[in-house]
Amino acid sequence: MYIVRQGMIQPQPAVPSMTSTLVSPTPDMPHARRQGISRDDLLAATLKLIGPNRSLSTVSLREVAREAGIAPNSFYRQFRDMDELSIALIDLAGSSLRTIIGQARERATSTERSVIRVSVETFMEQLRADDKLLHVLLREGAVGSDGFKHAVERELTYFEDELRIDLIRLAAADGATLYEPALVAKAITRLVFAMGAIAIDQPPERDPALIEDISTMLRMIITGSHALERVAN
Repeated sequence: MYIVRQGMIQPQPAVPSMTSTLVSPTPDMPHARRQGISRDDLLAATLKLIGPNRSLSTVSLREVAREAGIAPNSFYRQFRDMDELSIALIDLAGSSLRTIIGQARERATSTERSVIRVSVETFMEQLRADDKLLHVLLREGAVGSDGFKHAVERELTYFEDELRIDLIRLAAADGATLYEPALVAKAITRLVFAMGAIAIDQPPERDPALIEDISTMLRMIITGSHALERVAN
């Protein structure tokens, strides 16, 4: 799993889902008043309040304080307001997902087809294994406030930058080049997240077919980029 330490995500032997970055209050004392509270405690409490059909913008400070087992005033020791907490949660969701998918790409064989398939499968696994952090990115990018949407956009840009580097590396390994690799990375990232937003509301039984469709669409994007590069040169 992953543990947040001093703002860094450190890999541990097992990676069940992205929620393992946070430690929730113990089940036997879910709402008892606590003497000390950390940023991670408040993020974990917020995750328990949101879901596939509830945006961060609908969660109140008092709800978070109650879930975390603290007085509302104690909240301000860690965050200025709910907007700051929400953006921190979006940042955590993005960095966690990038770490997990990045490690999955490293485990894949060095072919575009394998890396695409593994990346899509890992994305869908996180969608189902964790109905919180990934949903934060998918929901807030569509229905959140302007500040939340900007935070999600920033995380998507990070995904695109990392993917662009991988795509260039993979193409070079095959002795090829991509036409506008930054645009290819952007097209792939936006497509996967758009399809993920659709998948949230679909039963998991449809995931295999969806994974196949997404993987095929991504290969079409990359094949088209290779073809455009040949035409351009």
